[in-house]
Amino acid sequence: MNPFSTRQFIIGGIITLVFFIYLVRLFYIQIINSTYKYSAENNSQRYVTQYPSRGLIFDRHGKLLIGNEAAYDLMLNPQELKAFDTAEFCNIIGISTEQVKENIHKAKVYSHYKSSPFVFQVSDITYAILQEKLYKFPGFYVQPRTLRKYNSGIAAHLYGYVGEVDSSIIKKDSYYQMGDYIGMSGIEKAYEKYLRGKKGVTIYLVDVHNRIKGSFQNGRFDTASVVGKNLISTIDAGLQEYGEKLLKNCRGSIVAIEPSSGEVLALVSSPSYDPQLLVGRVRSKNYNELKQDIRLPLFNRGIMPKYPPGSPFKLLNAMISLKEGVVSTETQFTCYLGYTAGPIHVACHPHPTPLDMPHAIQYSCNAYFDNVFRRIIENPQFSRQPEAYDEWRNYIMSFGFGKKLNSDFPNELSGNIPSSKYYDKIYGKNGWKSLTIISLAIGQGELGVTPLHLANFAATIANRGFFYSPHTVKKIQDLDTIESRFTQPHYTAFDSSYFNVIVKGMEMAVNGPNGGTANGAAVPGIIVCGKTGTAQNPHGEDHSIFIAFAPKDNPKIALSVYVENGGFGANYAVPVASLMIEKYLNDTISRAWLEDYIMNYKINYIDKK
Repeated sequence: MNPFSTRQFIIGGIITLVFFIYLVRLFYIQIINSTYKYSAENNSQRYVTQYPSRGLIFDRHGKLLIGNEAAYDLMLNPQELKAFDTAEFCNIIGISTEQVKENIHKAKVYSHYKSSPFVFQVSDITYAILQEKLYKFPGFYVQPRTLRKYNSGIAAHLYGYVGEVDSSIIKKDSYYQMGDYIGMSGIEKAYEKYLRGKKGVTIYLVDVHNRIKGSFQNGRFDTASVVGKNLISTIDAGLQEYGEKLLKNCRGSIVAIEPSSGEVLALVSSPSYDPQLLVGRVRSKNYNELKQDIRLPLFNRGIMPKYPPGSPFKLLNAMISLKEGVVSTETQFTCYLGYTAGPIHVACHPHPTPLDMPHAIQYSCNAYFDNVFRRIIENPQFSRQPEAYDEWRNYIMSFGFGKKLNSDFPNELSGNIPSSKYYDKIYGKNGWKSLTIISLAIGQGELGVTPLHLANFAATIANRGFFYSPHTVKKIQDLDTIESRFTQPHYTAFDSSYFNVIVKGMEMAVNGPNGGTANGAAVPGIIVCGKTGTAQNPHGEDHSIFIAFAPKDNPKIALSVYVENGGFGANYAVPVASLMIEKYLNDTISRAWLEDYIMNYKINYIDKK
């Protein structure tokens, strides 16, 4: 064999192999791997997201509550970044060189190829200057967008706020990218998918100086953004604003509901804050300051606390005792300034005695309802008292207590109605009885409810036995109806006949000729039905509570007022509710003296860090 010929084959094979490797590599680069293609495109094209305006929000009468205003974000694409005059850049933007370095580092960590916000919400003046000088700063461009604009400083807890998405949100929903905004709480969060609209994109051709030279292929691949849907909320802006004025000097809440629909007319949480504080570049700073405020202005006192319900809970025990047949409406119990059984003593205030059920409601007699509660728990129809207790608990929960009301408040809490197992853990099985938990008879003990629960309870009594899940939106643009969960009634374990004596007692509490605990709630020309409450508070003065609805027949409004450290229900909660009812039903206030009294009422709080 010719060695020369063998050498030719070897050399030819090597050349063929090298050629094949280059061919495969070329195929991979041009066809499979798009890195170089994207690199070339990124050098000549700029993809600019077209952010839609968020949907507008109106009150129930068509008044604009939340609108939009123009804003501009300075964006950075690290791949296009080149050396630039940092001093001039910092002078234009108004930030330090250290901040520039830090932001560039963050942008590169996020992505070397994708754009991300470098500075949020630059001013109109800064935007105008940047437009003229952007060619000096390769990799930077301005992204137009909108910010929320609140037309008044009310209803911060109802509206919620909009903030920038974080990595956890992006992982859950691919719609969002770094720099996008999302509803963080309130209506903004609950109806985000309607309010946000749909993003579009515009592709521009840029030159080597990063200056836009025109549209890529005449906009063939551009997509238009779709504006978010407008919402008509259930809120009465006038009533909301008035409620916030009434509570300006205290800590507490007002929740007002339209009984026939479950629509929330007002939700006041005091202290509050101006929602405009959480908009724009100052949002983070202001949020941290609000978060550190010892008065807790960010805390929504309408839906988040677990308060003792106090005396309004007596109404539930009255109905349960009738349902179980352990008393009748005519059954009377005596009261000598309280209830005593062995070492147990529950105090009560002076009032006529003995009392039947409607008069016991009128005067809010503790002794009466302690006797009623014992009869419920000691019902001989049950072999064991814990069984009777569980039946009692089932009745309570049919009103929505102890669970979420399926509202559209994202942060709504469920409260607490303890089960028999809870007491078994504390006292041991068979180690407790009715006297052990007698405080539940008057709405104390381990019970925890939100003011939303109490307002919903008032609405349920107004409807004589059913309620709709509370909600804050009445109409969504282009949709025929709201979610079905807000239009389906929830029925309690009681038919309407059981509510007659309850409504009668509540009417007597407000309008009784011989007085009642809620005489201060009477409104000229309107029959108001209400129930006061005074919840014991181990941290200071008792809490002032009142639930009510009006008018008695065909009610238009039901509400709860809960004032921390406000003392007796009649001291603060009753007049506040009375003024709210008159404002909503008559649109005027006939008792200027009462309004002045509440506006200037001061409660002394002891703040501890």
